[in-house]
Amino acid sequence: MNDIKIGSNKSFGIVFFIVFLVISVYPLFFDGNLRVWSLIVSLLFLVLGLINSRVLTPLNRLWFKFGMFLGKFISPIIMGLVFFIVVTPTGLIMRAFKKDLLNLKKKDSKSYWIKRDKFKSDMRNQF
Repeated sequence: MNDIKIGSNKSFGIVFFIVFLVISVYPLFFDGNLRVWSLIVSLLFLVLGLINSRVLTPLNRLWFKFGMFLGKFISPIIMGLVFFIVVTPTGLIMRAFKKDLLNLKKKDSKSYWIKRDKFKSDMRNQF
């Protein structure tokens, strides 16, 4: 956590200005009233963010620590879901169709190296 730099108070203030502005304007789309409290909070974050106030420093640190805390739990869950939803079915499908894309079942040779007679490119004039 020490090698990760916390964002500036200015960017923190602007992001929360946008968040509270969306919260204040959201009911207008569904025939509701403007949330004045959220509009006031959003303007406060905008002013404090634009002047890069030190008042936002504790909130910024707290938000950063909350993000790091969430990252410890959410990242493994998302990676596990990606593995079990994408990688595992792909492997099962490849196994069902008896595909050997890496030629690992080739027992008759001493090496897995593929010798090419023609080069596709000599890497000169790439562009």
